[in-house]
Amino acid sequence: MCKSLLLSLLFIFSIQTMAQELPFSSIPKAPVNYSASNSISRMIQGLGFRYHWATEGLKAKDLKYRPTEESRSTMGTIQHIYSLSKIILNAAKNKVSKRSKDQPPEHFDELRIITLNNLSEASELFLNYNENELNELNIIFERGGKQSKFPIWNLINGPIADALYHTGQVVSFRRTSGNQISKGVNVFLGIKS
Repeated sequence: MCKSLLLSLLFIFSIQTMAQELPFSSIPKAPVNYSASNSISRMIQGLGFRYHWATEGLKAKDLKYRPTEESRSTMGTIQHIYSLSKIILNAAKNKVSKRSKDQPPEHFDELRIITLNNLSEASELFLNYNENELNELNIIFERGGKQSKFPIWNLINGPIADALYHTGQVVSFRRTSGNQISKGVNVFLGIKS
């Protein structure tokens, strides 16, 4: 009974997922002015767009793919990107990122939705910060009861760049497993034709 209920819930969740538009199927229109906040937001939007299309249409064989036995699988890489999206969102909220024993969601569709929503929320938060508010933000880690703070600029060369790097790996892995990214994805323009 419990197993059939779980399968029913997963089926309903999958139907709802297909019915909703996920963030970053395209990149939003660019802001009219250049600022630090807008620049960080745009970097996150670029990441979100690339991640959206890198993970769109992945199949079970793609998620299991790993170049070598020692390397992460595509699913493991996506779980890592999810963790990075949490750090990005926590930084946008000026919240502590704790090393947690909580495991990322195991179901791919849920993992993808949460990651995209984390990036979308972070992007929106950064768009709304003025320079003074941005200067008050930090990346805050807590490990073993000790906190360390880093300037928000480290978000760009740290978690954002790392997530972009790993999103590229997902594209490469899916290509190798025989499932190319959708035709018409233009990362320069931020659209899919």
